[in-house]
Amino acid sequence: MARLASAATAGYGVPTSSRVTLSMDSDAGVRRVRVWDLPTRLFHWLLAATVMASVVTAKIGGNAMVWHIRLGLMVLALLVFRLAWGFVGGHWSRFVSFAYGPASLRAYLRGDGGPGGRFEVGHSPLGALSVFALLALLLVQVATGLVADDEVATVGPLNRFVEVATGLQATAWHERVGQYLIIALVVAHVVAVLYYLHAKRRNLIAPMWHGDKPLAPDTPASADGWPQRVLAAVLFAVGLALAGWVARLGAG
Repeated sequence: MARLASAATAGYGVPTSSRVTLSMDSDAGVRRVRVWDLPTRLFHWLLAATVMASVVTAKIGGNAMVWHIRLGLMVLALLVFRLAWGFVGGHWSRFVSFAYGPASLRAYLRGDGGPGGRFEVGHSPLGALSVFALLALLLVQVATGLVADDEVATVGPLNRFVEVATGLQATAWHERVGQYLIIALVVAHVVAVLYYLHAKRRNLIAPMWHGDKPLAPDTPASADGWPQRVLAAVLFAVGLALAGWVARLGAG
């Protein structure tokens, strides 16, 4: 089926490079729309792999803690990218597209799909809560890890800049509360995805893999051309540079 780029949807501020696949689904009037741009998808899967690996290395301990610190710095780079991408990324990746208030959350829980079914396009109000909670928790986890000291062999790169008591408190949070909150959120996320897949017959995994969803033709698409991807690469490089600078502070 032919795939063509659509013009920007009026009123949404979506760039003209936004991609909408004009191949029709079986339902009349439904088209495949680019919802998740490539940088957002890569961020999602890289973050998932990095967080899981960091948990595994923490459980192994010993020499694996060297990799635990490296993975933590990678999470820092990814978070820096995502925070920036939340303002300049594709339409549905921007924070403004899923910064819902309490009224929207209540409506969604009552079964309301939102104006024009908007709640079902990108992140739903409930999904948005989990995204913001995970980003905030990961920021705290990275921050506490950077100043942690397990009093055995592993010291965060920024530990020397804080008081001993502060470092120990950060370590306690990082090793106990923060770690298990992250695991709980990840498990809840997986359970929710499986629930939607089997109970509601909505596959949330596939769109995060290939980027598209079958939606109404007037649904605004996310810009996902080479200009956006180059910008994303630059932002990620900035995140990596910041993480490298933090690591060098510890070495100095």
